[in-house]
Amino acid sequence: MPFVLQVPINLLGNAAVSFTRTKRPSKCTAFGRSMLSISATLATPSDEKQLTRANSPALPIMVNSCMGKMGEAVIEAGISAGLHIVPASFGVQKDAGKTVEVGGKNIQVYGPSDRDTTLASIVEQYPNLIVVDFTVPNAVNENAELYCKSGVPFVMGTTGGDRDLLYKTVQDANLYAVISPQMGKQVVAFLAAMDIMSKQFPGAFSGYTLEVSESHQATKLDTSGTAKAVISCFQKLGVDFDIDQVQLIRDPKQQVEMVGVPEEHLNGHAFHMYHLTSPDGTVSFEFQHNVCGRSIYAEGAIDAALFLAKKIQSKADKKIYDMIDVLREGNMR
Repeated sequence: MPFVLQVPINLLGNAAVSFTRTKRPSKCTAFGRSMLSISATLATPSDEKQLTRANSPALPIMVNSCMGKMGEAVIEAGISAGLHIVPASFGVQKDAGKTVEVGGKNIQVYGPSDRDTTLASIVEQYPNLIVVDFTVPNAVNENAELYCKSGVPFVMGTTGGDRDLLYKTVQDANLYAVISPQMGKQVVAFLAAMDIMSKQFPGAFSGYTLEVSESHQATKLDTSGTAKAVISCFQKLGVDFDIDQVQLIRDPKQQVEMVGVPEEHLNGHAFHMYHLTSPDGTVSFEFQHNVCGRSIYAEGAIDAALFLAKKIQSKADKKIYDMIDVLREGNMR
């Protein structure tokens, strides 16, 4: 039987989060079948005529980097939402000068050596610009410094980097930003529920052992930021576990046979499993959330950009936000 954790109204409205416990696989596999599987196709643009001019009333966003799968997904979602996609994007030096077509729009790629002058020119043309960043972990801090120096509000969906330095950079610049390693709105709601449980019932799982496995496309180099957040909650619940114990599954053969990832989503998925066992082995709990494709993150990033534009327009006192703040707003598409 499922059990329901009631979430305080001040965080998630009248939401209730249901966690369903399923039968443990007979073999020591990392994952059973999906308890929560999210798969969606990206919408295609329906009308681009209104997006052709810099002075269009549509919110202009610059997506870095457009040649990555997440960048492509965000551009597609932005077009579908009626945003103006700035035809420029930052990429690695070897891709500088290339023009790529995404969602019927041609995007010019600029390398690291052209970033400062390019961004300054774009800001002059689009004064209400918002940047959406889905680049690579080692570019997080350098990119944030550039956005802050240029006074450009941004949505940072890229994981990794020095997060403390990232927040300090934005705070010192007094700049508006949404920073979140997880842009999937429904996954964020689950994380919020876990955080509430850890605060309301500290030590509830003391003595339990925890196994954590996560599977992502082979190009993802770092440990899942979502897994780290959930583990932090379990630690508050009394579980002794270190991030280094997370099993990272990046081999496609294992992902299909052991994890159950559909072959068509090997290049874009996020499967997570957390298995808790009581000290005497008689009680176990499983929490699992599986995502196929990237549309859930792209849609969340667009909602974050629209949310940020609203905060800028209202001259909100608070400057740095996360996806929980976006969820609290309650007016997502």
